[in-house]
Amino acid sequence: MEHNTFHIEGLIEFLPRVFRDDRGYFFETFSMKWFEPFGKQPDFVQDNQSVSSKGVLRGLHFQKPPYAQGKLVRVTTGRALDVAVDLRKNSPTFGQHVACMLDAEQHNVFYIPEGFAHGFVALEDNTAFIYKCTNFYNQPSEGGILWNDPALGIGWDINDPLVSPKDEVLPLLKNFDSPF
Repeated sequence: MEHNTFHIEGLIEFLPRVFRDDRGYFFETFSMKWFEPFGKQPDFVQDNQSVSSKGVLRGLHFQKPPYAQGKLVRVTTGRALDVAVDLRKNSPTFGQHVACMLDAEQHNVFYIPEGFAHGFVALEDNTAFIYKCTNFYNQPSEGGILWNDPALGIGWDINDPLVSPKDEVLPLLKNFDSPF
């Protein structure tokens, strides 16, 4: 199992070994062993899936403690630019982000621990996005940061994304009091 780490502590991209032959391919989509080198043992309790058309942008979302969620994300069809923003107020990288290109052909997997806002934009039609969560969804704990906040400087690589009305009115980072 190969992996990439980033300048923001806790974010990990996993690159599973894919075994291909004339019948197709096989790979492990998840293994707790992936986390052993990092001293982590996330407890995933819920799986989610969405399918998006090209240009759909979802995020930047999180759940507040005690319902905060770590996420393990990937796409099964299509491609998505996935973004994690550090919201941990005592972190030296607070307000910084990492973008990870998720590609169904590459089969890569991105881990985002608790304390991050998360979002993605579908770069192809019918992009199927799946993720494991370390906590159950709790509607009163929902939160978010505006996806195009100039202070974040996220390059979404798309013009005129389709964004939900709810995501268009999320607060700016400067007006956000982090619970993390």
